[in-house]
Amino acid sequence: MLKQVTPILLIAAVTACSSPIDRRQANGNEDYVSLTPQPDLVIPQGLNKPNYSSEYNIPELGSKADASLVGKKLDIRPPLQILPMAEGTHVEDSSDKIKVVVESIDNEVDLRQELYTVITDYLNSRDVSIVRQDNAAGVIETDWIENQEVIDSNFWGSDEVYTVRQRYRFTIDVRPHGRSGNLTIELIDHEEHFDGQQQDILLTGEDKRRYTVDMLNGTIAYMSVKRDKMLKAKRIRESLGITVELVKAADVAEGETQAASYWLADAPYNRTWERLRIVLPEMGFEIVDMDSNKGLYYINVNDDSGFWSSLWSEKSLPIKEGSYRLLVDEDNADDSKTRIYLNDMADAPVDNEVVEAVYQGLSDLMKEDRKVR
Repeated sequence: MLKQVTPILLIAAVTACSSPIDRRQANGNEDYVSLTPQPDLVIPQGLNKPNYSSEYNIPELGSKADASLVGKKLDIRPPLQILPMAEGTHVEDSSDKIKVVVESIDNEVDLRQELYTVITDYLNSRDVSIVRQDNAAGVIETDWIENQEVIDSNFWGSDEVYTVRQRYRFTIDVRPHGRSGNLTIELIDHEEHFDGQQQDILLTGEDKRRYTVDMLNGTIAYMSVKRDKMLKAKRIRESLGITVELVKAADVAEGETQAASYWLADAPYNRTWERLRIVLPEMGFEIVDMDSNKGLYYINVNDDSGFWSSLWSEKSLPIKEGSYRLLVDEDNADDSKTRIYLNDMADAPVDNEVVEAVYQGLSDLMKEDRKVR
């Protein structure tokens, strides 16, 4: 049966085609392989020897170069580079594996689960089935991934098709602290078929590397899109205001280690900590130092910003100028809330009246929505 083809396909059908194996070779012949070096030009006696330029001299082979890679054995394809385009990724050189280091960009997102989701979603987007997924071992193995290319189009019968089939293994290794991990990939199975007949192909180490780098770059590019969306969502989430309540000393449960008035933020520790970095200077608190591991802001109080004057008009400041410590601590009963204590430099609670007086200014700024940049 005669096939209907476009004019472009008609032109392609009469041109010479090359297989995926041939594309690694240069066009033309390899006559240079059998050529012998030509002797230098003989200059008759009495004539001056011309000046020869060394501009086009071929440099000597290095000690690690393979001198047998000439003619059809020479792969002219440029090496593929790993492209860690996703936020928080970089390449770690390794002689035996292709590895990308992935760092967490959001402390509220489990890095291991993020990597599993990215890989499985990427494979699903390409209609690639997963034959093995071991979360404990951090392993994901794909089913056969098949790529076909028409080598010769036949008007009267079936096309001659070159098929490459491969299987890959992804390995996820997240460090115990959960802030960074490694993503590695291996080519575990490879087959090539031409017109239905399996080809006897022996892949070199460079061939395997090219295939795995290509698959890894596709995965990282997909991760880049997902992480851009995650960062935008995080910025929007962090821009929203945080409600802060005043817990007076009279309402503090009996047995609390610090039975003093404090502020209770309706947000997790990390988000509260980051919002305070913005709000404290706006209130006239100078941040001298900070230690997020201990939940401490070392602050100085002054009225240079004019905040207290605008808030209290002609009244005296609700807090004396000087040095203080702001303790940020996760709520014992609910980790989605955060306690904020105001202490003096001796780490003793300030007067409850001061905490209650400063509360309104702090609450107004904390609950204010911010613009997303």
